[in-house]
Amino acid sequence: MENPKPYSIFQNIRSRELNGFRVRKRPCFDDIASEFSEIGAISAEHLGNETLPMAISFCKTTKNSHILAMSDEDGFLSLYDTGHKFPSFASHQENADKTKICDWLAHENAVFDICWVKEDTQILTASGDQTMKVWDVQEMKCVGELTGHTGSVKSMCSHPTNPDIIVSGSRDGSFSLWDLRCSSSSKSRRGLRGDLCIHSTAVVRGAHTSPQAKRIRQCKAASVSITSVLYLKDQVSIATAGAVDSIVKFWDTRNLKSSVTQTCPNLQSAEKLRLHGISSLSQDQNGVFLSASCMDNRIYLYNILQLEKGPLRSFSGCRIESFFVKSAISPDAAHVVSGSSDGNAYIWQVDKDQGPIALNSHDGEVTAVDWCQSEVGKLATASDDFTVRFWNRSSYCSGTRSPSSKRRRVMAIPSLDRRLLMNEALSPRKDSDSPFPSDEALHQINSTTPITLPEFGTPEGHKKKFLSGPDLIEFSEKTPKAALQSPSSVLNPPSSLKRTIRDYFVAT
Repeated sequence: MENPKPYSIFQNIRSRELNGFRVRKRPCFDDIASEFSEIGAISAEHLGNETLPMAISFCKTTKNSHILAMSDEDGFLSLYDTGHKFPSFASHQENADKTKICDWLAHENAVFDICWVKEDTQILTASGDQTMKVWDVQEMKCVGELTGHTGSVKSMCSHPTNPDIIVSGSRDGSFSLWDLRCSSSSKSRRGLRGDLCIHSTAVVRGAHTSPQAKRIRQCKAASVSITSVLYLKDQVSIATAGAVDSIVKFWDTRNLKSSVTQTCPNLQSAEKLRLHGISSLSQDQNGVFLSASCMDNRIYLYNILQLEKGPLRSFSGCRIESFFVKSAISPDAAHVVSGSSDGNAYIWQVDKDQGPIALNSHDGEVTAVDWCQSEVGKLATASDDFTVRFWNRSSYCSGTRSPSSKRRRVMAIPSLDRRLLMNEALSPRKDSDSPFPSDEALHQINSTTPITLPEFGTPEGHKKKFLSGPDLIEFSEKTPKAALQSPSSVLNPPSSLKRTIRDYFVAT
């Protein structure tokens, strides 16, 4: 007799019963796969010269989530507004010119990673020139330079709650901790260009050096390189991965003498995984799950709370033939996207044992990928074909709504009295150029305007069944006083009260 399948936290709730009414089930990934489409593409170039995009990152705050930062092989940093519509007849270069906000030369070498900090007012860049820089986005000005690595800086990540704390990983085999507030200390000095130099507060060298790495003559630098670092959501732990093996190590920032624990795809046969490095790490918004893209052409998913059990799942179908191919888990931990050396990007649904969905618009190796933090289902992919492409699923049901959708909900209520109030509240002011109603007007409409809802649900006989004594007498009365005191008076007040509310708004 087969045992029933254990309950998984990944399982979706297909339907629910609320007051006897069946709610439409939430669409599954396979239900909407056909509607997952490309919404636009931009070319990566400067002054007509094409360049390879190296890293992409959406802003982290809700109000700026439509802004994408892109770094390239020539050391430039560019910002794009992806909220614009991309005409189907426009070329990639025209889309880039239309959506580009600004760009500037950040380094004299390739920029391998970028990181938004401090409510998107600053951005960090990690470069092959062995330094990191802190940029004021508004002024496009360098406000600090982090020096100390002796190899290319491949990855960095900010503290989940304190943006002044940064962790970085380098090709020299070390990872370092930085405190941007230490710029005023005596250890800080000015660089050749006048940039404020910041030194690391802690360094761990040889974090992923294998005892057998010395025997390997080829790719000596790659054998010790740290490819990805993450500052975990518990605010004290750091995860690191390297090019030497498939092991993910976890460190306690309060004591960095040795790693606290580690995990790998197969705990029993870790020796066989020595030659398969990890190209990138990512975590979901809650920090419960961690994904690792491995050079064995698989992406492994770990539960931070159950590292001793190894990976929960693995996803196959992509080709990871270089350490530039990255993967990322979505903020809600529902999907995983990965680049691929075959020119496609692939998406898996975490809670389904099925093959990936291929996004096949690119013509070169797909490298960097990133999910939009606020717009669920929106992501970007970068490729060696000198383009960055944007994807979305318009039918995906999201728990969060944009301000524009909330306004449409307010104005869609069919009521004559409400229309009168809307006309009064939405009348344009002389000192306002905004086409949308003010927040104060919307607040008055939402808080004081009566809304007439369609009557359905409990019949009159059932209502009387649960009422007795004075409540039954009061329910039977149709006087304004009884209507005001009844539970339904808030949603359906008498006409006299409607006129009073309307006269109040007209007078004010």
